[in-house]
Amino acid sequence: MKIVIIGAGFTGVQLAKRLISEKNDVVILDNDEDVVRHASNRLDCTVMQANGNNLENLEEAGIAKADALVCVTDSDELNMITCSLVDAVYPKLLKIARVRNYDYYVNQTAAKKHHADTFAKDHRPLYGIDFMIHPDIEAAEAIVRAVEHGAITDVVTFGNSKYELSRIQIEQGSKLDGIIVKNIRNLTQKKFILVYVEQDDATSLPSGDTILHAGDSIGVLADRDDVQELLSLCGTHIEELKKVALVGAGKIGTIVADRIMQKSKTSIFKKMFHSTKQITQDFVIVDSDKKLCDQASERFPSATVFCADVTDEGFITEEGLDKFNLVICATHNHEMNMVVSAYLESLGVRKTVALVAHSAFSDIARKLGVDVVVPLRDTVVDSIMSHLRGKSVTGIHTISSGDFEIIECDLPASSKMVGKTLKNISRPGEYLLLLVRKPGNAQYEIPAGDTVLTSGDHLVLITKTGDRKILDLFSGAE
Repeated sequence: MKIVIIGAGFTGVQLAKRLISEKNDVVILDNDEDVVRHASNRLDCTVMQANGNNLENLEEAGIAKADALVCVTDSDELNMITCSLVDAVYPKLLKIARVRNYDYYVNQTAAKKHHADTFAKDHRPLYGIDFMIHPDIEAAEAIVRAVEHGAITDVVTFGNSKYELSRIQIEQGSKLDGIIVKNIRNLTQKKFILVYVEQDDATSLPSGDTILHAGDSIGVLADRDDVQELLSLCGTHIEELKKVALVGAGKIGTIVADRIMQKSKTSIFKKMFHSTKQITQDFVIVDSDKKLCDQASERFPSATVFCADVTDEGFITEEGLDKFNLVICATHNHEMNMVVSAYLESLGVRKTVALVAHSAFSDIARKLGVDVVVPLRDTVVDSIMSHLRGKSVTGIHTISSGDFEIIECDLPASSKMVGKTLKNISRPGEYLLLLVRKPGNAQYEIPAGDTVLTSGDHLVLITKTGDRKILDLFSGAE
C-alpha cells in the first residue's frame, strides 16, 4: 500500500514506523523544519517539508496513486480540511483523521447512526473523513475496562464476547510460581489459553516447556467469569473498590468519570464498589484547575470534587487519599501520572491506574509499581492501523509494550487457511489462533486442534507486531 501521512509528530512517526516495517510505501509531510529533520533521521521513507492542506503538495507526494491519507497534525481543523479537500478530488481514497474536539467526533458518530441508510449508499462521508479517531475516548475506555476488573490487570475485550485477554503478574509463592506451562491444566478445569509470557524483559509466545516464575507477567485468555480463579492461581485477588479517586478533570478524566457513573448502576460495578446504589461520597475527583473543578462539580453532583495539588503531602494526609482502594491518574501531564501513582502506592493505596504518553513508558511505570498503564498514543496508532490492514481486518490491539499485537480479522474464501484444521496450520512461536466466531454465531469459541476454518470465520490471533506474512496467510494475500 501507499500511504500519505500529514503530521510528523510522535504519532505520525510511530505510525510510519509500523507501516514501513510492513513494507508499505510511506510519504510523510509536515511544515515544521525541525520536526521534518527529526523525522528524516528516524524514518526510512520520503519526508517532505510542506503544507499538507495544499493539493499541489499532496499531488507531489503522490496522493493520486495512494491508497490512504492519514492526518495526525495537532490541529483538528487542519486534519478535517485536508480530508475534505482530498475527498473532493480523490473520493475513492481512504481518509483517516485524528481529532481531539469531542463535538466533532460526536457529530460524525451521530450523523452516521441517525442517517445510516444514507451513508450506506453513495453518500460521501461527513467532512470527507472515512474514519475519525478520537484518542481521549480510546484511552478513557481502556481505563474504565481496567477499573471494571478491579484495576489489577490490563484487559483487551472483543466486542460483546464473553472472552477477555488479561495481563496478570505471578506473585511469590503462588501456585504458578515455578510451574511448567504444560502442568497448569492440572490446577484448574477452567478453559483458557496462555497467550504470552513476559520474563527477563522479553516477551514470547510460550511452549509447553516454558517455566513460569514470580515476577513474570502472563497474558491469559478466558471467560470473564473464570478470571477470578485464574487470578487466584497467580496469587492475586480482586478487592472491593470502596473508595476511588480520579486525578484529572480534563477531557479524559471527564469521560472516565462519565463512564464510571453510568456503569456504577450495573451489576459488576455494584459488586466492585460494594454498593447497591450509585457511587456517592466514595468517588472523589481531584484537579488543581479551578475552572475544571467547577465544571466537574456541576457535571457530577454525587462526587466529591477537590481543587488541590495532588502532589501536596498535606492534602494527601488531610483527605486520607493514601487510604483509598484505587487512584486513577488521568491528567495531561503523563510523567506526573506515573510519579503520583507510584508515590501513592508507596503510601498505601492498593491499586493505581496511570495514563502515559506511549508504550515506551509502560515498563517504566510498572517497575515503579503502577498496576495498570494506559499508553495514550498507542491506542491511536492501533486504531489507525486497524483501518489500514485491508477490509478483512476489523481491529488491532498492541500489547506487551508493543512487541505483539492482537489482530481481529475475517477469513475470506481466497485464504489458503480455508478448509484446514488448526493442528495442520500451527506455527509454534510465530502466532496463536485465540478465538473463532463462525458465520451466523453471536459468540466466539476457543478453537481446538480439530477445529476446521471456513470462509467467513471471524478470527482473533496474536503475532509479532509488523509480521505481515502471518496476516497475509489468513487474509488471502499470500
